[in-house]
Amino acid sequence: MNLIQKDNLKTIRAWSFYDWANSVFPLVITSAIFPNFYDYVTTHDEAKNFIGHTVTFFGFEFENQNIYSFVYAFALSIVVLITPILSGVADYLGNKKRFLQFFCYLGSISCMCLFFFDREHLELSFLPFITATVGFWGSLVYYNSYLPEIASEQNQDKVSARGFALGYFGSSLLLILCLVGIIVFKYEETVVNGIVVSTKGFFKVKYAFLLTGLWWMGFAQYTFANLPNKNHQPHGTDRNGLLSKGFTELRNVWAQIKLMPQMKRFLTGYFFYNMGVQTIMVVAVLFARNEIEWGEGEAAEKAKTNALIVSILIIQFVGIAGSFLFSWLSRQIGNIKSLMVSVAVWIFICVFTFAVVHTPVEFYIVAFLVGLMMGGVQALSRSTYSKYIPVTDDHTSFFSFYDVIEKLGMILGTVSFGVISQITGGMRNSILSLIVFFIMGIITLYPLSKKVKTD
Repeated sequence: MNLIQKDNLKTIRAWSFYDWANSVFPLVITSAIFPNFYDYVTTHDEAKNFIGHTVTFFGFEFENQNIYSFVYAFALSIVVLITPILSGVADYLGNKKRFLQFFCYLGSISCMCLFFFDREHLELSFLPFITATVGFWGSLVYYNSYLPEIASEQNQDKVSARGFALGYFGSSLLLILCLVGIIVFKYEETVVNGIVVSTKGFFKVKYAFLLTGLWWMGFAQYTFANLPNKNHQPHGTDRNGLLSKGFTELRNVWAQIKLMPQMKRFLTGYFFYNMGVQTIMVVAVLFARNEIEWGEGEAAEKAKTNALIVSILIIQFVGIAGSFLFSWLSRQIGNIKSLMVSVAVWIFICVFTFAVVHTPVEFYIVAFLVGLMMGGVQALSRSTYSKYIPVTDDHTSFFSFYDVIEKLGMILGTVSFGVISQITGGMRNSILSLIVFFIMGIITLYPLSKKVKTD
């Protein structure tokens, strides 16, 4: 029995506000500041001289952007391995809020530990990035599973869009604060013959990672204070062998999914098109740094970094409009058709980027389109899946399957992107794989557009 009253405004506000809290991780850490920071510290020495894109990782030499993709894929693999069983345990006990809190604290503390990132100890330095990634995506399993419990079916598109909109706005606000620190108050040293002769400013780029962790942990307290401690009655009182009970919960869910052809087809389509979407979000900044013509020298390097972060802000604020635009569009033509429109535009974005984009202005055009589509496809995918879930207390286990499908796609997407880039010596050819993913996604979704389940 569900213990949460649906369409309660206080509960919906508390749930939506976690998007405000945790969205700083994908923006600051995986999209904007950390990729720029990582690319710079792995391509320049302490005297700010360019030393190339090659880094040594566990004794092997790689292009620095490819190591970033591989490490991110490894972190997602951990999520795929642990969260399905833990979600089953949460459903068995009926206390997924505790698991949400655990992964939130794991992620936020790990973000703060990125302050100690060091090029000379790259393998160790990536550990907090891995655990932060596990914390973020692990918490989303439990967070997303609240949606069908707090909102009635007719309100789920709107509530999902509201969460993403809050996330885009809140994370953009923190990014702006970090940029003010970096641009206006950035700490710099003047070194002559190995001796520091003068300094200015006080804000180090690494402080952004501390602020991200504090923001995530701090604002999440509002969510934790107002979400119910129990989402349903426990399925049992025996706590012995909880992992096996978690597996049993998942096995029961899988047995139901096999009998639901529409849900299976949606998950298949989601697997393909989300593979492309998430890969783009991970590699966009590194692609722009390496494939766009920015000029040469230290001044060009600073202009490049500032321009890329501006483009990320464009994506964020346009994403707010995109989430509500596709919520509106879904009411006009249905969820599946709206998703197909979005995926078709993603295909255009990839073709345009591969064939045309070489200058900053062209990249800004792509950033605008990515923002518009990103907000829509993420919010609408979450709410569409929630409508396919049958009446059940096992929402966490159902969303665990959703999460596994998402992460497997992200792993394959980022690895294939990195492998193609490593083989061909550039990231542009890797875009071709993304086009294939989107085409397969839209083909898989097409039969569902004839149905009325989510219209």
